[in-house]
Formats: sequence, structure tokens, C-alpha cells
Amino acid sequence: MRNLLVALRAAIFDAAFLLLWFWVALGVRAFDLTFGIQLPGWMRGVGNILMAMGGAVVIACVGTFVVRGHGTPAPFDPPRQFVAVGPYKYVRNPMYIGAMILLVGFGLYQRSISILCLALAWLLLVHLLVVFYEEPNLRSRFGAEYEEYCRSVSRWIPTTSRPS
Repeated sequence: MRNLLVALRAAIFDAAFLLLWFWVALGVRAFDLTFGIQLPGWMRGVGNILMAMGGAVVIACVGTFVVRGHGTPAPFDPPRQFVAVGPYKYVRNPMYIGAMILLVGFGLYQRSISILCLALAWLLLVHLLVVFYEEPNLRSRFGAEYEEYCRSVSRWIPTTSRPS
């Protein structure tokens, strides 16, 4: 029952977070006319594939947080246990990577250069959030366990094996 309540909280938070970013993305489409670039129609298919891939990664990350971490991705309701399994076994920030793939896919689906520019700005914002807020917070919460994790798992580039 406890995991069900955590899963419900995670689903509500993630849905609100995704809806916010899709709303922002649709808002920046007004700038497409300024750029004067029209992406080709076949990009919609690529966008669909990327959105599915990014969405799958995000869902896997949220599920891992709920089941193994007993928490949600929300900063006000974080996992109670340190999570270094599932997608987190290969890269430290798979949820952000999945969200980035999802946003780029949405930009391609919409054939919007403005949404693709937003995705780049979002990536910079997320990187700053990770470096200056999340990592120091995780170091203070999980100590040596997190330090070892940082030494063995890359922040942004997934690897298939952990260095010894």
C-alpha cells in the first residue's frame, strides 16, 4: 500500500512537470517565424520515436525511484534510499537524459527549431541544477556511498560497465 501511495505521488508530480514543459515548448513555437527555418516533414517520425524512447527512460527512472528508493523525483518528496540500480546503474542522471530526448523528440514532431533551442537551454539549466544543487545535496544525504557512485558512474554519458 505504501508503494502505491508513493507511485501515485510520483505520477502526479511527473505528469505536472511534463505538462509544464510541453506547455512552455508550445509557447516558444511562436519564435519559429523569427528563425525562418522549417524542418522537413519526415522529422515527425523521428520525433515520435525519440518521444517514445525518452518517455520509456523517464518511466523506468520513476519506477526505480518508487520501488527501490521509496520516493519520487520531486525535490520535496525524494527517495529515502540511495538508488544506483536500473537506469542509474549506467549514468547518474538518466531521468534528465530521458526528458531531454523526450523534449527533442517533441521539437522534431512539431518541426520546431524554437523547441529544439529550448531543449538546449533546458539542458544547460539542468546541468547547473545538478552540479550546484542536486549533487551537493546527495553528497550530504548519502556521504561515502554517493562519492563512490560518482567515481564509478558518469554524470551524463551512459556506460555499460562500471570501472573498478
